[in-house]
Amino acid sequence: MLRAPLLQIPHIFTWRQAFMGMLILTSLTACKRGATSPGGSPAAATPEVTVAKPIARRLKDWDEFTGRLTARERVEVYSRVSGYITKVSFKEGTEVKAGDLLFTIDPRPYQALVERAEAMLSQAKTAAELAGVEAKNAKALRQGQAISVEESERRIKSATGELAGVRGAEAALRTAKLDLEFTEIRAPISGRISDARVTEGNLVSGGTQNTTLLTTIVELDPIYCEIEADERSVLKYREMHKHGERVSALFARIPAEMALINEEGWPHQGEVDFVDNQLNPATGTIRTRAVFPNADRLMAPGFFAKVRIPGGGEYEGLLIRDSAVADDQGSSFVWVLDKEDKAVYRPITLGPLLDGLRVVRTGLKADERVVVLGLMSVRNGVKVNATLTDMLPAATTK
Repeated sequence: MLRAPLLQIPHIFTWRQAFMGMLILTSLTACKRGATSPGGSPAAATPEVTVAKPIARRLKDWDEFTGRLTARERVEVYSRVSGYITKVSFKEGTEVKAGDLLFTIDPRPYQALVERAEAMLSQAKTAAELAGVEAKNAKALRQGQAISVEESERRIKSATGELAGVRGAEAALRTAKLDLEFTEIRAPISGRISDARVTEGNLVSGGTQNTTLLTTIVELDPIYCEIEADERSVLKYREMHKHGERVSALFARIPAEMALINEEGWPHQGEVDFVDNQLNPATGTIRTRAVFPNADRLMAPGFFAKVRIPGGGEYEGLLIRDSAVADDQGSSFVWVLDKEDKAVYRPITLGPLLDGLRVVRTGLKADERVVVLGLMSVRNGVKVNATLTDMLPAATTK
């Protein structure tokens, strides 16, 4: 009877100790929470952001197209006469000037033809002189009735025929001399020459059919870039011309800028100098051409290029960093700060990139502060600690 109470005392004492410990721990936790935040949640730190004001600038929209470089002049060099090549007088792949000697064809057969034509001309002149004397005598003899009328007319006509023979011989001589001149094949234009397709000792065919291609020459400065402008863009430009917003390339040259595939920006400045007179119904485009200086001869026909031309008139616009723009289900927005440094959600309408900055068409004012760094920590209506910087990044500041 005395053992039961003695055995229960340690059990009751342990349970009371555990209960008191839980009360103390709960009190300490409640005190800690109350000290952290009156609302029962941890106090959030104020976000740190960097802001900048938009850059106001008079802007011009550009439309971009792709194209290929072409030579302003390109000539395939053929021979006008047939014969064997005796000399190649140019260095392949170099610049030549108009009139430079390129190939020489064996001139000896053509020199012989010239000499033969000269002999035929001399013979024709002698015959014409004799016929002229006989015609003159025929007139005198006819007056004395020493010869018949028929004989007199025959001598006069014969003299006329011999004069025609002289003119024919003179034409044959000029042709022979031209053929002899054509044995020296000269550059018809200035430009860069290709390789010699036919070398010394080979027979080439001249004339107008089945002729032998000798080489090609392309002019490099200036150089053309041909593009295909789509129908929608063409109609837009013509509407703008109609309303006086921008002159059409149909009536005046307009500025154009170009870049090759390995170039940044638009380093080449030129003009659109030609628009074709009809739209290609198969492609829905119209052929357009721009011309660019190429003084260093580094651009060559066939290169791929990007070209941009003014897409509209000038207007006042704002520029911001592209990294400051966020996306919200297909719509663009930025964070701006009000007078109390609270973040405000601001939808905007964007334009193209220009000099590394994004054009903002609508939604911003020039004196507003735009969050450019720390966007992820910003919430609408939340106050932030803002540091002001330049909109143009330091790496690109000029």
